[in-house]
Amino acid sequence: MPDPKTGELRGNRNLKRLEGITQTKQQQEIERGLTFGLEAADSINDRNISLFSRGHQPAFAGINTFMKAPYCEDIRNVGDYEAAFVGIPFDTGTTYRPGARFGPQAVRQISALYDGYSIDGAVDIQEELDLCDAGDIFVIPGNIEKTFDQVSKAVSHIYTSGVFPILMGGDHSLGYPNVRGIAPHIDGNVGIIHIDRHIDMQEMDMDERMHTTPWFWTSNGHENQKEGKDVATSHHSHSHMHDVGLSNCPAKNLVQMGIGGWYGSRPGSAIARERGSSVMTMTDIEEMGIKKAAAMALELAWKDAKAVYLSFDIDSIDPGFAPGTGSPEPGGLMPREALELVRLIAKEGLCGMEVVEVSPPYDVNQNTSQLACRIVLDVLGVLTTEGHLGHRNRVRT
Repeated sequence: MPDPKTGELRGNRNLKRLEGITQTKQQQEIERGLTFGLEAADSINDRNISLFSRGHQPAFAGINTFMKAPYCEDIRNVGDYEAAFVGIPFDTGTTYRPGARFGPQAVRQISALYDGYSIDGAVDIQEELDLCDAGDIFVIPGNIEKTFDQVSKAVSHIYTSGVFPILMGGDHSLGYPNVRGIAPHIDGNVGIIHIDRHIDMQEMDMDERMHTTPWFWTSNGHENQKEGKDVATSHHSHSHMHDVGLSNCPAKNLVQMGIGGWYGSRPGSAIARERGSSVMTMTDIEEMGIKKAAAMALELAWKDAKAVYLSFDIDSIDPGFAPGTGSPEPGGLMPREALELVRLIAKEGLCGMEVVEVSPPYDVNQNTSQLACRIVLDVLGVLTTEGHLGHRNRVRT
């Protein structure tokens, strides 16, 4: 909206801010392309174009990494970056439509459309954030517990290297091992803002931890839990599992937004009531509006917590816009609402984020993958402009 004092439009103000950002990385990319990709044919007038594609252009060419960011092949060096895109191609925890194992690659592919420059957000991610693609975690198809161990160890490595983890699933069973890779390294409670159409808080589903169970286990075993009431039924019944919960992710800091519809929430609802998580239905959000809903979620998630983690299930967006998902449920967020919601949440800072349940076999025209990509970019943009991530001050002229 126009500035109340000057009448200047937000877009014009943002263009002025962007004008003050250097183009160092763009120039380095051109030089790298000419070095590694050779000089173009003599008929090409633009001599910044190389013979072999080695940069952002053409968007449909090149090797897929997220945003065509550098591929961190030697994961021991991931600490050289500020944020890392991590694929987790696992969908063995799916209870209906599989295919989310192909989510990371689909999001990488559509991300080539973007160059990281946003007038709306007044941010140039390519210049202001050292981003890499860390590749995919080696998951174990068919074995949930071994995959969980792989995921937690990998996420822990990213986080303890001082890098912001962007975790792309995969199904939502990954919420638990993802948080388990971060929470032990935070000295205090961790809040979780979970955006979804399903509550995902039941103890077991078909005798295993599935994509309907992550928040039962994340909030299980807290020191304030009452023994024998809402902890795991018994050690024996879960003897094939390596652990039974996290100590610093209390349900009081778990906010579940967008919940509703007609499927999958009965068993988890009882757990949510017993433990006292905050369940914000889609009707609640509609009546309150996005800004008030986000403010309430932040207040609850951050209360006496040292960090907040964002879990975004793509099925929270109405399947008319995001059909490529395992358990579609009409009546969810509109894309503009979802993007505004995550931007407001990111303003306060995050310790990590995940986007899950993108299932390309059910997608139409890559719409779902593109929305997942935008969720990531809008979060990164706000984290950068708010100073939680990146190096904005170093690239302003």
